[in-house]
Amino acid sequence: MQMNEVKDELLSSDIRQLGRLLGDAIRNHLGDPAFERIEHVRQLAIRFRRDNDEAARAQLSDALQALSQEETTQLTRAFSYFSLLANIAEDQHHIRRTRAHLIAGSPPRQGSLSHAVGNVFDAGKADALETFFEDAFVSPVFTAHPTEVQRKSIQNCQMAIARLLSERDRVQMTPEEAEQNEEALGRGIVTLWQTRLLRTSKLSVMDEVANGLSFYDHTILRELPKLYSSLETMLAQRDARWEDAELPNFMKVGSWIGGDRDGNPFVTADILRSTLQTQADKVLDFYLGELRKLASQLSLAQILNACSEPLRALAERSADASPHRVDEPYRRALHGIHARLDATRVVLSGKGKQADGVQPYAAASDLLADLDVVQHSLVSNGLRALARGRLRQLRRAVKVFGFSLAPLDLRQNSDVHERVVGELFAGAQPGLVYLDLDEEQRISLLLAELESPRLLTSPYAQYSEETTSELDIFRAVRAAHVKYGKESVPNCIISKAASVSDLLEVALLLKEVGLLRQDSREVDVNIIPLFETIDDLRAGPAIMARAFGLPFYRGLLASRADQQEVMLGYSDSNKDGGFLTSGWELYKAEIELVTVFKQEQIKLRLFHGRGGSVGRGGGPSYEAILAQPAGAVQGQIRLTEQGEVITAKYANPEVGRRNLEVLVAATIQSTLLPQAQLQPKASAGAGHLAAMEELSGTALNAYRDLVYGTDGFEQYFWESTVIAEIAALNIGSRPASRKKSTSIEDLRAIPWVLSWAQCRLMLPGWFGFGSAVQAYLAAHPADGADVLRGMYTDWPFFTSLLSNMDMVLAKSDIAIAGKYAELVKDKALRDAIFTRIRAEYAATLDALKLITGQEELQQANPLMQRSIRNRFPYIDPLNHVQVELLKRFREGKQDAAARTGIHLSINGIAAGLRNSG
Repeated sequence: MQMNEVKDELLSSDIRQLGRLLGDAIRNHLGDPAFERIEHVRQLAIRFRRDNDEAARAQLSDALQALSQEETTQLTRAFSYFSLLANIAEDQHHIRRTRAHLIAGSPPRQGSLSHAVGNVFDAGKADALETFFEDAFVSPVFTAHPTEVQRKSIQNCQMAIARLLSERDRVQMTPEEAEQNEEALGRGIVTLWQTRLLRTSKLSVMDEVANGLSFYDHTILRELPKLYSSLETMLAQRDARWEDAELPNFMKVGSWIGGDRDGNPFVTADILRSTLQTQADKVLDFYLGELRKLASQLSLAQILNACSEPLRALAERSADASPHRVDEPYRRALHGIHARLDATRVVLSGKGKQADGVQPYAAASDLLADLDVVQHSLVSNGLRALARGRLRQLRRAVKVFGFSLAPLDLRQNSDVHERVVGELFAGAQPGLVYLDLDEEQRISLLLAELESPRLLTSPYAQYSEETTSELDIFRAVRAAHVKYGKESVPNCIISKAASVSDLLEVALLLKEVGLLRQDSREVDVNIIPLFETIDDLRAGPAIMARAFGLPFYRGLLASRADQQEVMLGYSDSNKDGGFLTSGWELYKAEIELVTVFKQEQIKLRLFHGRGGSVGRGGGPSYEAILAQPAGAVQGQIRLTEQGEVITAKYANPEVGRRNLEVLVAATIQSTLLPQAQLQPKASAGAGHLAAMEELSGTALNAYRDLVYGTDGFEQYFWESTVIAEIAALNIGSRPASRKKSTSIEDLRAIPWVLSWAQCRLMLPGWFGFGSAVQAYLAAHPADGADVLRGMYTDWPFFTSLLSNMDMVLAKSDIAIAGKYAELVKDKALRDAIFTRIRAEYAATLDALKLITGQEELQQANPLMQRSIRNRFPYIDPLNHVQVELLKRFREGKQDAAARTGIHLSINGIAAGLRNSG
């Protein structure tokens, strides 16, 4: 047995045990016949996958058709729950392997903070670290999208099971304790089995807010301050200059949930206010709990240790009159801090209590000042060790989270801004039709109005519901800035930004509510364009250059430290142009933006709108950041964490800490290490750029010809996937399409990708690549293959691109996809389109193997191969069941049980694939 196999035996053991306990729960609650039916289907699915056995295919079809609706639902639940358990086992095994690596004192792993810091010191760049942290900003941003299919109750069950598995790894158990652990695991799995997988009602926005904030409880509130402490200690151990140094707040976790209005009419000013209030209550409740624990620990008697005069004064101001604590100044001081914070909670969230005479804190900086008094007193009296425990983490938490917890972004579509501004102009200047103006006329009009002290809005005018709602949102932001601080809502993102006027329209709306002062040219939020389609990505650099040439806009940037953030959309660019072209156009846009910003002496911060799936920009974050072109990171980066990826990355505290570390480590390396270390030969390969341009052009044509140029493709998509059923599933607050149509153009990128993942085709993550490589090799018969192999070896961008595609293809299954194709009623249409897809799939596989030298998919990633081997025997049956359920449903068997079965299968497949949306 090889070393990796020995290490993975513990994972196999966990999976077997969890599967056995799930089997016991199924037997106990459904009986032996149900368990045997489920096992029979599993064995047939394995034969079908392993051998492409036609006999197994026929037997599987017969077995599924023979099942009643109740039996089908039982089977679907069983395989869905096993996928969840396999996820838990894999996460725990990853933690186990990481801990074993650290305990053994092995060299730091790539992607860890210690690895990144070590590389920087080894490269002689230690002096640059101080400057780096002063200007650095790293921010994952949580978004609510309709691919998060798990209920919070299911997540809670999973976490309970994970804790029991973790306990076995960390504690040397007696036989009795091991038996108790196994019994508790069994109870946990029974609870999971008896917990409903599906929601009975559609999520509200505030449900999404609560779900998003739950990850702060699990991970962010505690693990992010620990990351800072760990990094500070790591730096101090390497360089005495960092002794007692406290790093600036370079990392925050942001959110869109409750502020993202693009296509979501349910996000209103009231929702924004409720979101901010809920966030404030969450963080203040955390601080109050930490203060109580800290007070219980700092039981220092004054007779045994002195305290500083400021600490004594803080204690004297406290209302704590207990005779038992009269000589315990630290406890009394913390009691007073707690009372003031409780009063603050009343003001900011409406909860808590305010004692007579107790003044709330006006700002988080005031709370931090009091905590600093405690910290300085401890240090100055020889108790540095006590200051470095819970107090250290709490002080950092207050610095990072403040009273607002997470910076909340606004987002709205440029078309909405355009209509609102048009209505305001029409009201102020009757006869002016803003929408009829060309771009130059719009810019001229907007600039004139921005320079004017007057307001377009009138308290006596009646505006449309849309305009009223938009103005109310911006007014709510201004009120939030007063109540929670300007960091509470710092950004306004413009979806589908395609012109300079799109930026100026937002500036005008900000002026109307007092978030932009015309006289001083100060603006209180960042105006951020989001370039999404292929055309918009190509136009983006020129748009920014034109905006920078406007003195008024340049003045606004001066009030934002001469920094401009630009967001890049991975999802819609992929749906628009396909996987290869999307990646290439994003890369080129970054290069051109870097050039424009450097020429204009404006600091660039890129915000990457990445999804969970490769078709929406997903894939390993570390490799993605390192693969950015030179100058694109510059110590600052934001990126979205979406849908089920948030659960996968942040539900488990240790996994969450690792993911936060990865983002910081990659940002440090890509900023401070010489570009030659990150992209050794790319600069010497101008031919690589030309080859990529050629590949992209062919891939774009192949993709768009299929998706937008083939008669009947829209029908094929709706009939061969579960898109219609996804649209009806209670997995998000926003509709699946931007308009009430079946047009692919109107469909959101998220359900587009999720639908292809469900049928195991994953088309957005690879289609067009095979055709592109075939055409390139035909055009360059002498050296084409060598050029492509060189690009893969020497260019991190291309390496990352192919690595992600490799993962997508490994999770695809053309045989299973063929069963979904059979759902298309028109045989001629079905055969014509699926034949093309299957041919492109084969060409893509051949091209990938030719370039990488692999004999099989994921050959360079044994961890992914292991994951596929462990989980696919339980995902495949769900696909076969889903096809059968869709047949019945579309033949008219559309009762509640049928809908439930389909929704369960969607849930189970998404959980098993993990990054499908």
